[in-house]
Amino acid sequence: MDPMKAQQLAAELEVEMMADMYNRMTNACHRKCVPPHYKEAELTKGESVCLDRCVAKYLDLHERLGRKLTDLSVQDEEMMRKAAVGSG
Repeated sequence: MDPMKAQQLAAELEVEMMADMYNRMTNACHRKCVPPHYKEAELTKGESVCLDRCVAKYLDLHERLGRKLTDLSVQDEEMMRKAAVGSG
C-alpha cells in the first residue's frame, strides 16, 4: 500500500474512533447525570458537576487504556521479533 494512502487511512480511522469515543462518552454521561424528564431548560448545579466528573473519568480511563494497549502492543512486537530471531 502506498505510504501516503496508509497515512490518510490511519488519520481517517483515528478521527472515526475519536468521534465514536465522544459519542459514547456523551451518551453515557447524559444517561448517568441528566434525568430523562427535564424540569428546567438549563442544567442544575448537580447535573453540571456530575457531567464534569463523568467526562473527566471517561477521558482519564480512555487515556489509561490507550497507554496500556500501546504497552501491550510493544511487548507483543518484541516477543514476535525475539521469536523470529530465535527460529531464524
